[in-house]
Amino acid sequence: MDLIFKRNKNVQVFGKRHLYVVEGRNRATDCVSADDAVAFHLVIRGDADDEDHEMPNVAEDLRGRLKRDDAGRLYVDGFLSSHPHSDHITGLRNHFHLGPPREWKEKDDKILIREMWSSPVVFRRADAEEPLGDDAKAWAKEARRRVKLFREKGSSTDEGDRILILGEDVDGKTDDILDIVIKLNETLDACNCVADGAFEARLLAPLPPEDENDEETLRHNQSSVILRFSLRGGGISDRCRYLTGGDAEVEIWKRLWKSHGKTNSDWLTYDILMPPHHCSWRSLSSDRWSDLGEKVKVDSNARNALSQTRKGAVIVASCKPIKADDDNPPHERAKREYVDILDDDADRFFCTDEYWAEKELALTFEVKSSGIVRKIGSAAALAAPALGISSTASHARPHGSEQGRRDK
Repeated sequence: MDLIFKRNKNVQVFGKRHLYVVEGRNRATDCVSADDAVAFHLVIRGDADDEDHEMPNVAEDLRGRLKRDDAGRLYVDGFLSSHPHSDHITGLRNHFHLGPPREWKEKDDKILIREMWSSPVVFRRADAEEPLGDDAKAWAKEARRRVKLFREKGSSTDEGDRILILGEDVDGKTDDILDIVIKLNETLDACNCVADGAFEARLLAPLPPEDENDEETLRHNQSSVILRFSLRGGGISDRCRYLTGGDAEVEIWKRLWKSHGKTNSDWLTYDILMPPHHCSWRSLSSDRWSDLGEKVKVDSNARNALSQTRKGAVIVASCKPIKADDDNPPHERAKREYVDILDDDADRFFCTDEYWAEKELALTFEVKSSGIVRKIGSAAALAAPALGISSTASHARPHGSEQGRRDK
């Protein structure tokens, strides 16, 4: 299985042989599959399709990796939307078929989504913050169509009509469809009704409100789907753990550590982390950099949640080049904290834009029976032992431990 990170996209596809992760802030697709390929969330801007533009053509790249079904349709087994912001879902209508599979048109040749992974709670919170864009509205409409169909047909729904709901909805809205609901803290190991041992994923968020006044807090902290994947490599399970959390900000990560730090810290361990919100400072602290500068303090609980590394773990920031300026995201102070989490080993921190600019290659990790290796060329033969990643988790690592967190 390969993990492939590319510049300025957000695609994660995994199947029996590879996890394809095209990451970046301004156009992307996130995918996961239990058989051949899947998608998580998506942004494919117009310039990503422009042959003359400096950015790689993510749509063409993705299409080139997909198979066609018996009807001649390109497909992904699954597509997860972590949250509906435009920088995560733009391009959906242009590149993916929405609506009943029988309405797919050969002349359009759009990609069929066999199974959607969606959270109505996340969409509702996002819409309350700002109006959904057209692609997000199209996703929500398609999700409603598939849920309605499940209520009519039950588990006999076909590929292209299937959906998983990530997290129970409020007011009992999902009580009658629990067969397709993944509850908070539960695991799933099947996609498109196929469970072949390729992965297991634990749902860690969206979180429910603690009281009637808490919904606003969760909304303001960029509520997102958070999943921790365990991936098979070389025929052996759990060779790589991958933690992805959309745009979730500091309050979400604080609560995750408070809930799981003492008893289930292993749920947060990873070999590869995609820093939330494109390496944003707001996922690590409530302090405003614009007000305090270097006097800002990292929230210890949020840091703990994001620092449960396994031996040799890497962090891959999906963002533009990280500079010591006032931009956020990405934020240079956040990068420093993540490098500190990696025991000050900056060679294990990657920025997708910087990597592409330097090498004009996708950042690729292969999951093998021994762990992960980073490929240094296009051929598998060029794969080099990356970072000594093993399958043995370290102990829970508290904020400010002996590894020495810097506050500068």
